[in-house]
Amino acid sequence: MGEKLPSPCIDICKFKREGRCIGCSMNKADKKAFKKLSKPKHQRQFIDALLERQAEMGKYTHWANAYRRKCAKKSAPCVLD
Repeated sequence: MGEKLPSPCIDICKFKREGRCIGCSMNKADKKAFKKLSKPKHQRQFIDALLERQAEMGKYTHWANAYRRKCAKKSAPCVLD
């Protein structure tokens, strides 16, 4: 997979869970960090770590479907499939 991946942000952007977004679990620093990742390999690692965080925190079951829709809308690869 050589294409850049879409940001894990699903455009909810409400930082109500200890500074983490209720939509994607990223904080503002995470959002900036993902934008700076230029290699798909590093983006994939970031998303894998994000998935682990979501599992630990709970209440993020909506994220995967929203991210799949975002990838489809952008005709981009989805690392979840």
